[in-house]
Amino acid sequence: MEQAYKKLLRYVAVPTASCDGSGMHPTTKEQFDLAHMLVKEMKEAGIQDAHVDDRCYVYGKIPATTGYEGKIKLGFIAHMDTVSDFADHPVKPVIHENYDGKDLVLGNSGRTLEVKTFPHLSGLEGRTLITSDGTTILGADDKAGVAEIMALVEKLNEEQIPHGPLSIGFTPDEEVGEGADGFDVAHFGAEFAYTVDGGSEDEIEYENFNASGAEIVTHGFNVHPGSSKNVMINASLVAMEINEALPKNETPRDTEGYEGFYHLCSMEGSVEQARLSYIIRDHDKEKFKERQEILENICRNMNEKYGQGTVELTIKEQYLNMAEIIRKHFHLIENAKNAMERAGLQPHVIPVRGGTDGARLSFMGLPCPNLGTGSFACHGPYEHATAEGMNHVVDTLAEIVKLYAE
Repeated sequence: MEQAYKKLLRYVAVPTASCDGSGMHPTTKEQFDLAHMLVKEMKEAGIQDAHVDDRCYVYGKIPATTGYEGKIKLGFIAHMDTVSDFADHPVKPVIHENYDGKDLVLGNSGRTLEVKTFPHLSGLEGRTLITSDGTTILGADDKAGVAEIMALVEKLNEEQIPHGPLSIGFTPDEEVGEGADGFDVAHFGAEFAYTVDGGSEDEIEYENFNASGAEIVTHGFNVHPGSSKNVMINASLVAMEINEALPKNETPRDTEGYEGFYHLCSMEGSVEQARLSYIIRDHDKEKFKERQEILENICRNMNEKYGQGTVELTIKEQYLNMAEIIRKHFHLIENAKNAMERAGLQPHVIPVRGGTDGARLSFMGLPCPNLGTGSFACHGPYEHATAEGMNHVVDTLAEIVKLYAE
């Protein structure tokens, strides 16, 4: 059986960055390269019906062991794409055997993986640490999850583990919020599933943010600055005024745990026109609604101050808190906890300060909590994983399969 981390090393070498707003499905054609590689490997592992559809969704089913056909139909899902940030050239993974748990210089990038920034590093002493060379992401989000599911398939075969009906799925475009858009739940064929797309190997997540995106366009009135008193409306200044009117200390930098936030993702502007792009997040549904109403009221006040049409606001819902669905099927969490304990881990149930494919899939009829992958610091050049952590995840997945077959 090939260890999961070795699969990761192969998968991260395939560029799969998704692209927000490309208008294509998938958003980048390169994602098909990994999809076809996975289909080939799935067939080699005995999954005869493995295939990729025209939107780059990979599916495969593993028939139940004889006598286990009536067990719960279970699925495992991970996403193939990565973020586009720090992904403009090929990933060169670096293996650090017997890592000493101290600050680590990342190649010639000028970056250092520092314990003061990532305190968990000291707990990884003695492990095989995997990083990039510091100039790109590693791509463990979520190719670690892909690798672990593929290693699970091999483990089931090699150890002849009895199991019920199993479904495997790999999605494109999760990083741009479109991972569940074309997922065929009926075709997938599972009653319940787990996404493998989290952080530390001991994490279980079933509470995520309610999420929306907000686009604000401000329109100015431009005249010569020397004769503009009570006439000029500077669109950029109106945009700044809107941001200043938001509640203080409610940004990602200022919040943790269940605390929600407003996050200004980008801004651009001139006197004539300015644009602000936000994401709004909160675990609590009522507080989430209040956050959107606060932004609507701010924009309404700006229009009353500067004239109707000065500010345009568009809010688009992105995903909801899957806890609403998972709490009705809490065996998913209890079995995941038991599986981790059987795999030698102390499970930690934590809220997701983000979202996963599982959040949307849960509301599409496939209850789907999330499990850790043994990777850390995703979405940037400090991303890292350990071979041992990934092995723990594979063992956990195998124990989940066993529990649902008992």
